[in-house]
Amino acid sequence: MTDRRAIADTSATGREEAHGAFHLHRTVVLVGMMGSGKTAIGKALATTLGVPFLDSDAEIESAANATIAEIFSRDGEAFFRLRESEVIQRLLSGRPCILSTGGGAFLADRNRLAITQKGVSVWLNASLDTLWERVRHKETRPLLQTPNPRQTLTDLLAAREPVYRQADLSVETRLGYSIEQTTNKVIEALLTRPDVLERQP
Repeated sequence: MTDRRAIADTSATGREEAHGAFHLHRTVVLVGMMGSGKTAIGKALATTLGVPFLDSDAEIESAANATIAEIFSRDGEAFFRLRESEVIQRLLSGRPCILSTGGGAFLADRNRLAITQKGVSVWLNASLDTLWERVRHKETRPLLQTPNPRQTLTDLLAAREPVYRQADLSVETRLGYSIEQTTNKVIEALLTRPDVLERQP
């Protein structure tokens, strides 16, 4: 049974307890739409498993000294996607961790291939209503800066969902689920892949 304290406890003791409970063999790459919970679930999952949490968007922003929205506006989406692929390749080459990726990252063939070879992809599957509720008041989503952002989100989900379904594992996330509940569901899914995650005796 998952230690509930490990999810909330970010102290050294909590991390040691969590790390002793599981052994992660491959990097877990969280994929899915904006608003699916990749960052929140990723951080909780990393704490529980006792491994680092990394965010590809944050790494890109740090390297470019600019926000994702600024990069889109200044350099265009094609430039951003190239930098994104470079960052994902680099992060996958490190020690096993939890890696959160941007909503469009998994769409690129080169990224899916790299993730399959070096890690495991987990799709956080959220409904349109769940996604809209989570992103509707945020101004940091460059793809939603349109006259009708809900329709834009609807179109993005319809276009991307068939690709997300190619992920190695899928976990449903809903507004009514707590971070802990969804994190536990991800762990259950990962435990079906002993080459990725094993519970320690």
